[in-house]
Amino acid sequence: MEAAAYVKELIEKARVAQAVIEGYTQEQVDALCKAMAKAIFDNAEPLARMAVDETRMGVYEDKVNKNKGKARVIWNDMKGGKSVGIIRELPELGLTEVAKPMGVVGAITPTTNPIVTPMCNAMFALKGRNAIIVGPHPRSKKCSTRACELMQEAIVKLGAPADLLQCVAEPTIEISGEIMKQCDVCISTGGGGMVKAAYASGKPAFGVGGGNVQCIIDDDVDLEKVVPMIIAGRKFDNGIICSGEQTAITPAAMYDDMVKTFQKNGAYYVEKPEEINALRDCIFPGGKMNKDAVGQSALRIAEMAHLNVPADTQVLLVKVDKAGADEPFSKEKMCPCIAAYSYDKWEDAVAIANANLNVEGKGHSVCIHSNNDAHIDYAAEVLPVSRFLINQICSTNNGGSFFNSLSATTTLGCGSWGNNSISENLSWRHLFNVSRIAKVRPGATQPSDEEIWA
Repeated sequence: MEAAAYVKELIEKARVAQAVIEGYTQEQVDALCKAMAKAIFDNAEPLARMAVDETRMGVYEDKVNKNKGKARVIWNDMKGGKSVGIIRELPELGLTEVAKPMGVVGAITPTTNPIVTPMCNAMFALKGRNAIIVGPHPRSKKCSTRACELMQEAIVKLGAPADLLQCVAEPTIEISGEIMKQCDVCISTGGGGMVKAAYASGKPAFGVGGGNVQCIIDDDVDLEKVVPMIIAGRKFDNGIICSGEQTAITPAAMYDDMVKTFQKNGAYYVEKPEEINALRDCIFPGGKMNKDAVGQSALRIAEMAHLNVPADTQVLLVKVDKAGADEPFSKEKMCPCIAAYSYDKWEDAVAIANANLNVEGKGHSVCIHSNNDAHIDYAAEVLPVSRFLINQICSTNNGGSFFNSLSATTTLGCGSWGNNSISENLSWRHLFNVSRIAKVRPGATQPSDEEIWA
């Protein structure tokens, strides 16, 4: 069957199922969302094993933690939130807001996050009383399909139609394109080409931009606390998380201590010119990210680059002298490699980050370790990103956590900088329409021309 006809059948089944859930109460909707999250949480280990075995990327233990952590935090974020019927009343403004479903959500999901992204998108869709069709990456079709099967089984047990959540078992580029064309709203979490296709589909779309998180260290922090956090973020799931720290931009006076602290915590410092060149050629042959290096361990990357490193090496810290377009290490490295820069003034640190973001990652995120609000505010006013994560592990907290107020998600909007429609974390709040009842505002009067133009 050709792609268009195949997807048409999926859409038709989804519409029938969505018509059923459209009459659900808030309690019924929330029960479905909780059940889907719990299905992934309870099966975190086998799903993580499937993901590692199928994609040959990442770290089993980290994927287990990610499956459990995202299930927890996303359900906790949406629990009790209103998405059915009247969701807000503002009597002082004469406004009442009513939530309505969008219809059928088409979600294209990546091989780097093959379990939690389908879960997240499905929870968001059903929270708004929509149906969803998941189009997984071909390289992770088995584990993504299994995740969707488990969630589907969970909602069917509660009496919901199975076709509320469908997954393409044999995905192709053509099928993904048809999903985006035929659905009512699409979410594209993947490469730039797929995101562009989503926005070109003619349907409302939410996409993501590329990551390249610049990590700036201020001179008022304790390196013994900060460096282990940066390493934890950089090595998590072998560096395939778009929110993973990519640089360590450090005060020149602290640089040597920073390096020693990295080494003490499992980093191999790449400083000899021949080793720097070998690592650069390995990770960026021809200036582009080596697909064979994506999601591989620091030891495997070192082996590929013919570097002799200790057996307990967790990350590769590489000395970089220049930022921006002339240095491939300024770009996103989807493996446990981090670029080390030094700076004299805070403005210089921000300039280094800016130069790198202008090469790749504009619109995504910056991680800052600082207790100086003036420095943080300066960076936030200058740098073109949507999120500034302060004194936290970026890779595991940037998509929302129990310790910050960012919306819990797996899809991080990058604004117009990243060619995206939103500059915030995609949330369940984005996946329903809102009707507004506008009454005469109590006590409202028309001001005089003198008052208007004063």
